[in-house]
Amino acid sequence: MVKVLTFIKRKPGMAVDEFQQYWLTRHPTVVTRLPGVRRYVQSHALASAYRRGEPPWDGIAEVWAADTDALRAMTRSPEHADVQADEAQFIDRATMAMIVTEEHVVVDGEPGPEAVKGVEFLSRRPGTSIDDFQQHWRERHGPMLRAIPGLRRCVLSATRRSAYTAGRAPAYDGITLMWFDSPDVLREAAASSAYADAVADRARFLAPGSPPFIVTREHVITA
Repeated sequence: MVKVLTFIKRKPGMAVDEFQQYWLTRHPTVVTRLPGVRRYVQSHALASAYRRGEPPWDGIAEVWAADTDALRAMTRSPEHADVQADEAQFIDRATMAMIVTEEHVVVDGEPGPEAVKGVEFLSRRPGTSIDDFQQHWRERHGPMLRAIPGLRRCVLSATRRSAYTAGRAPAYDGITLMWFDSPDVLREAAASSAYADAVADRARFLAPGSPPFIVTREHVITA
C-alpha cells in the first residue's frame, strides 16, 4: 500500500478547539466518500503544544490506498473536489503540504488507549543522496529508535522516489511516527540515553538543526 500524509494548519483566526472539532466530526464525511480509501487517520496536536507558541503544524492526516493507480483514481474522482471544498472551511490551504510515502515498521506494538504519537518531520542532510538517506534511516537510525524505552510502535514513512522526478523537491524526505502510552512515558523516554543516541545520530543524515516535531493524539477514522 501507499500512504499520503497531509500536514495542515487551521484557518487564520480559527480557535484550536473549533478547528479540531470540525476536522474530527465533519470532515470525515467527505474523506470517507473518496473511492479506494483503505485507512484514514487524523493526528491532532496536543493542547500542550500551544503553550510556547504555534507548533509547526496543527496536525497530520494519513490516507492509505492500495497502490499508485488507486491513489490517482482517488484524486481524479468527483468526490475529491468535495474534499477540497470542505478543507477551505477550516484549513489554511495556502500552507498545506503533503508527501506520498511507503512505510517501514520499526516497532510493531499496540499502543494503549491513552497513547500519544510523536511526529518528526525529516529533511536529509545537504549533499546526501535519497538512497543514502533512506538506507541510514532504516538500517542504522531505526535500530537506535527501537532501543528507546517505552516506545510502543514506530513507523518510518519514506517519501516515494517519484516525488523527486523532474527536479521536484517534496515538503519532507520522510516522517518518523512514534507512539508512547502517555505523555509521561514520552517525557521519560526523551530523558533516556537511547533517545540521546538517536538525537546525536541525526547529524549523520539529517539537515542541521532539530527537525520539526509535534506530539499528537491519534484518531482512527477508517481502519
